Amino acid sequence: MPNIKVLENKKAIVDALSEKLQNATSAVFVDYKGITVAQDTELRNKFREAGVDYTVVKNTLTRFAANKIGYSEFDEVLNGTTSLAVTTGDPIAPARIVCEFAKKNKNVLKIKGGLVEGKVMTIDQLKGFGELPSKDALIAQVLGTFLAPISSLAFVLDQIRQQKEGPAPAAEAEA
Repeated sequence: MPNIKVLENKKAIVDALSEKLQNATSAVFVDYKGITVAQDTELRNKFREAGVDYTVVKNTLTRFAANKIGYSEFDEVLNGTTSLAVTTGDPIAPARIVCEFAKKNKNVLKIKGGLVEGKVMTIDQLKGFGELPSKDALIAQVLGTFLAPISSLAFVLDQIRQQKEGPAPAAEAEA
């Protein structure tokens, strides 16, 4: 029979994992087999920069944690080498970082499964999220599309003003 102290420690790990998964905007399970130490360090740095918590997890304890909060769909993917990338921020970040890293490093990483905003996602859906730009980049694109018509209008109005005023004298043009 296992030691009571060991069981309490495992129960605490399960509780922490359950809470982490429940509070996450996004979580991705990753198969990291074949990754080198240098690659792992680079990957961890990318996750850290994006505000993503990345840890290697024990499959059995993670399965207990997922089942505790109602995610029994992960039972079949929690085998072999498994790590977990979790964030409470940008929900696209974990999948995007894993996909970019896998492309750059000859598919060393493989997405096993995950969830976004509380919904279990398929591998293809997570890879689709991985192809999207970051949340900040998407916001910048939207703002850029809002600014384009305004900028064009300002340019046209300035051209009309210049036509009505006539050409500027050479001394004013240099100033």
